[in-house]
Amino acid sequence: MNKLIDFPYSHVLVLGLAKSGTAAAKVFLANEKNVRVNDMQAVEEDEVVKELKALGASVILGEHPISVLDEIEIIVKNPGIPYSNPILEEAMERNIPIITEIELAGQLTEGPVIGITGSNGKTTTTILTAQMIEKSNLPVKAAGNIGHVATEVAQTVKEAETMVLELSSFQLLGIEKFRPKVAVLLNIFEAHLDYHKTMDSYKKAKFNIFKNQESDDYLVYNADDPAITAAIPEASSQKVPFSIHRQLDNGVWLSGESIYFKNEIVIDRKDIVLVGEHNLENILASIAAAKLCGATNKGIGEVLKTFSGVKHRLQFVDNINDRLFYNDSKATNLLATEKALTSFQQPTILLAGGLDRGNEFNDLLPFLENVKAMVLFGETREKLKKTAENAGIETIILAETMQEAVHEAYAVSDRNDVILLSPACASWDQYRTFEERGDMFIQAVHTLV
Repeated sequence: MNKLIDFPYSHVLVLGLAKSGTAAAKVFLANEKNVRVNDMQAVEEDEVVKELKALGASVILGEHPISVLDEIEIIVKNPGIPYSNPILEEAMERNIPIITEIELAGQLTEGPVIGITGSNGKTTTTILTAQMIEKSNLPVKAAGNIGHVATEVAQTVKEAETMVLELSSFQLLGIEKFRPKVAVLLNIFEAHLDYHKTMDSYKKAKFNIFKNQESDDYLVYNADDPAITAAIPEASSQKVPFSIHRQLDNGVWLSGESIYFKNEIVIDRKDIVLVGEHNLENILASIAAAKLCGATNKGIGEVLKTFSGVKHRLQFVDNINDRLFYNDSKATNLLATEKALTSFQQPTILLAGGLDRGNEFNDLLPFLENVKAMVLFGETREKLKKTAENAGIETIILAETMQEAVHEAYAVSDRNDVILLSPACASWDQYRTFEERGDMFIQAVHTLV
């Protein structure tokens, strides 16, 4: 197991358990640090609590007393805990550093790191990049916000291996020295403002991905995104742009029916299985990152000719009586749903709704041209109903459960229709995660057979 080398702190507070907090606590204990864990939700009977105590951690549960900061030199916090938490506010008053476990992952990893962030497309790009490197017969591991805890994976990454990390804005807020060899910026648009409060704060968190890069590192960025291109001059790394609209001699671009990397044809568009224009951006970014880490055109081609999508991200589920069902439960914001809708030209029945974050849905109007019906659920269903009415959609159905929504959608469908779950909202009003919501959709579809 790799060890922490450049970590001068002895007394550590892990704030919030879950997977990342548990992994961070175990890393510190393995590196002979004094570890205190504080979690509001966990209970003494939890196996992970018993395990950490047996390893030597001090565990405080059910409250956040200020006394947990006594003697603490640094805090590793769960990414979802806001900085308005009283413990964190007091820590900032005391000038105690606050990081996320991504900082640890960067210090544990012996090999090069590819860090991937953006408002949309992170998971698809991360998986594509890792598979392109793997199919080029190079050692690689993927982790981060993709579902595999970065610190757990980082402990096993050797010098010859590449680690590909999916990184959220929450994770990137808590870095000090984290420096990816290749940073990838996919896109920036309004998201998570309930956490970040302002768009400037959100962008600053995303742009942390390149703040520690140096001249021998690379920054792969979306040359079609004005928010990103405005920030690029701040980077010290070598810039590698990608674009689906124009030629870039020093980057990756789509021209006619072919994708180029620095004037070399990598693959023809007709050979790519993955649907959706937004996925073309993900593909270009993946090609750039993979090529910079040694991937071959042959390896890249093998992936793109077979990869049909990530679960819950415009995932094809089934064809039932010539109705095509797609699961895009990961579409937790407007832009994701907009991009999903542009992927289909045939009549579409849209299933949408979820957590109400205070926003309206009028931005969806230009993208509802092919939508013949909407089935709506969750806290936002009345707001979405108004948007559907403004779009002139005649068939609008309000549903209580996913099973009801799927069956209602099928009932009003015709042959060759697309039935698309793309909620445009987070899932937390009815489901624990977007994955759970997507699984419920898949199960409901299978009940139609």
